Amino acid sequence: MTAPSASPAVRTDLRCLVLAGGLSYERDVSLRSGRRVLDALRAVGVEAELLDADGALLPALKADPPDAVFIALHGSTGEDGSLRGVLDLCGVPYVGPDARSARLAWDKPSAKAVLVECGIATPEWVALPHDRFSELGAVAVLERIVDRLGLPLMVKPAQGGSGLGAAVVRDASTLPAAMVGCFAYDQTALVERYVEGVDVAVSILDFGEGPFALPAVEIVPSNGVYDYAARYTAGLTTWHTPARLSAETSAEVVKTALAAHQALGLRDMSRVDLIVTPSGECTVLEVNVAPGMTETSLLPMAVQAGGLDLGEVIARLVIQAAERPAG
Repeated sequence: MTAPSASPAVRTDLRCLVLAGGLSYERDVSLRSGRRVLDALRAVGVEAELLDADGALLPALKADPPDAVFIALHGSTGEDGSLRGVLDLCGVPYVGPDARSARLAWDKPSAKAVLVECGIATPEWVALPHDRFSELGAVAVLERIVDRLGLPLMVKPAQGGSGLGAAVVRDASTLPAAMVGCFAYDQTALVERYVEGVDVAVSILDFGEGPFALPAVEIVPSNGVYDYAARYTAGLTTWHTPARLSAETSAEVVKTALAAHQALGLRDMSRVDLIVTPSGECTVLEVNVAPGMTETSLLPMAVQAGGLDLGEVIARLVIQAAERPAG
């Protein structure tokens, strides 16, 4: 569907609390996202303040409840559903999916299983907890993975983001090191068949009239892998918005991203990461419920490419959340 105007009737009485920081490996990125959201909201007249998700949060919510919360926390704190569940208990509305849907999207193996059930393509995978990996014998398990999935492979944490702990394995001899690096960030490794093609991200918004897709962003990292450094270091990645795809392929990318967003029961916003193969097949890698909002993040790029203002987009989502019954 065509993107509607993001211009809301800004409520001057609205107060938004932006949550950022946390204790995950993605704390620094989260703080950058939070500050940008804060500035964007204030630029369009919304009263907003930034707060960390620490011991001061619940007393602050009790003493002076905000009209709505924008969660700019990356990593488990902001994406695994637990914080959203606490906000539900406090009766405080928030932007983004509810606790159940966030939890489902956060756990990549669970999300991929839902996608498969809905007929949405995603790379074949196996999820390996660290203790199973050790108990069954690392060498034997890795040999079986290569035999079944082939090479190259993508290894990444089952729960995590920003490319931390992720590695492409093109030679079986490097698989053990990739597993060790992954286990440094999560107790479960997701090993999936690596799909060659064009890396694209599709941001989804919903202003209450149904989800719609912003222009797809094509991602071209200089080293071929969109890891943490490539995401947040200037000059290491080139982005093309809209993605350099044919009209037919672009339509298929949008269709697939919207299907993934809806299959996981998401609301308000998400970002769907996909690979478009040389044959034009769209394969979903993962779905993010708290997309980055930094200067090099993909959702803000898509907002700009769609002719929208970031502050107006966020304000509209905040107003929508404030007017939605909590819990």
